[in-house]
Amino acid sequence: MHGFANPARFLKIARPLTPWLGWGGAFLIAIGMACGLFLTPPDYLQGESVRIMYVHVPAAWLGTGGWTGIAIASLMQLVWRHPLAGVAARAVAVPGALFTALCLVTGSIWGRPTWGTWWEWDGRMTSMLVLLFLYFGYIALANASEERGSVNRVTAIFGLVGAVNIPIINRSVVWWNSLHQGPSITLKGSSIDGTILWPLGLTMLGFTLLFGAITLMRMRAQLAEIRVDARLRRMAQG
Repeated sequence: MHGFANPARFLKIARPLTPWLGWGGAFLIAIGMACGLFLTPPDYLQGESVRIMYVHVPAAWLGTGGWTGIAIASLMQLVWRHPLAGVAARAVAVPGALFTALCLVTGSIWGRPTWGTWWEWDGRMTSMLVLLFLYFGYIALANASEERGSVNRVTAIFGLVGAVNIPIINRSVVWWNSLHQGPSITLKGSSIDGTILWPLGLTMLGFTLLFGAITLMRMRAQLAEIRVDARLRRMAQG
């Protein structure tokens, strides 16, 4: 990983990779959504509302995956002092918060016809709401940092400690009984019927690629901001 510590080397890869990830992700999302909306049958229990999962499941995956990325980057910053770790963590925070919010909104929309309520204070929904507040706290700390474009040590520690919530989200439907259904996709297989499951793989991959493109764009913008700030300082000293 330290081979990409040089910003110029990183940018040499990130610039051409960003549009490939962005357009590739958008294409897969469009195909997956079209197939999920028009080619798959309604669920025998949930009816047409099951189609929300083509957005809800990727949003949940990227919300938790985003914070996992923040925790890994924070660890790299604190232990190995990787120069781009703080930049990467800060870049992930906003799209991570966006997908977490999207997960909560689509979950509420899905829950209304399925559970008869917009919201239930069960383990899964509550821990996802906590994750959204953690994102807000991280973004506030990062913006308050004096290290332009990166994050300070306190923010990195916050990102690492906040990762405690990730296994709680993952196991909440197993530890506590609630309205939220149990794990539908595990290493042993899936409880979702194959006729409505297959487009989910397309939207999962598509949203993941799009998330990667957004992260790379934000990292590039932050590195440009750092360069401009350094140039202005040199001009001020000269």
